[in-house]
Amino acid sequence: MKIAIHHRKGSFSERWIDYCEKNNVSYKVVNAFESNVIEQIKGCAAFMWHHHHGDAKDVIAAKKILFALEHAGIKVFPNFRTGWHFDDKVAQKYLFEAIGAPVVPSYVFYDKANALAWAKSINYPKVFKLKGGAGSANVRLINNKREAYKVINKSFGRGFSQFDKLNNLKDKLAKYLSKQESGKELLKAFAKLFISSSFARKHHRESGYVYFQDFIENNDSDLRVIVIDNKAFAVKRMVREGDFRASGSGVKVFDKESIDINCIKIAFEVNERLCSQSAAFDFIWDNNGKPYLVEVSYGFAIDFYDPCPGYWDNNLQWQIGEFNPQEWMVESLIDSLNNNEARDN
Repeated sequence: MKIAIHHRKGSFSERWIDYCEKNNVSYKVVNAFESNVIEQIKGCAAFMWHHHHGDAKDVIAAKKILFALEHAGIKVFPNFRTGWHFDDKVAQKYLFEAIGAPVVPSYVFYDKANALAWAKSINYPKVFKLKGGAGSANVRLINNKREAYKVINKSFGRGFSQFDKLNNLKDKLAKYLSKQESGKELLKAFAKLFISSSFARKHHRESGYVYFQDFIENNDSDLRVIVIDNKAFAVKRMVREGDFRASGSGVKVFDKESIDINCIKIAFEVNERLCSQSAAFDFIWDNNGKPYLVEVSYGFAIDFYDPCPGYWDNNLQWQIGEFNPQEWMVESLIDSLNNNEARDN
């Protein structure tokens, strides 16, 4: 039993490889961007690729290769049920609604006239989002009808770049001032005001649809709950100063007593319906304390979650101590391979 791994520095693959070496798991590093990648993976029982929404080549190639291999009977991570909706908030709206998950009320339009009529009839504020982007990229608060008309007209006109230069600079400035990032990163963001990013050059502008969510006020934080292999861990992310967004703020709370156990319960229930190998759910609350899902992703930052003091099992029992969620991914994949082998015998 051999696992093929596409390696990218700074990705899950570093911990996957480390786990394989420590536990004598046979593995092979492959290059998914070479034309013969399918040939490279032959003889392997599984393939793992931590593809990233911000890497242009990953976006173009990853799902095609992963799902093709899955069709051929090779176990992959992330598999189709885990990754088809990755970095697509509109797809996630339909998914959550279809399975009856408690999603923040969301609205998508593919016709300009319908969108304008809706914008004329609603109460504000609303949250405007492009379907792609993480860390609060491509997310704006729309305060009135005039602002809504503006984004609707642009959505059905010239469209939006998938890389928001101005928001990127604002984010880097906030992180620089809070000492989360270096001056070098801030200078890079400033340069990108004048030089188009590689990602933006390789991907079309977002147009032909417009997507909004209800704005649920009075949240000073959101909650990220990650479920992998019947285990869940969580972190509360505080809202940025002078902003409504928490994702990307870098301000976090790991204290178990600060975590809403109802969100942990919902995350397990929803993931059971999704059958996802890895699901990072984002929650916010209404004024009555009822949790709502905002979005989901199979991937997440690595070192950010290392200070978590423990995790919950699927019986909601707290297990204290350090853990490595990337190792859970490999272990779960190996268990799946072993189960298949036992059934075949």
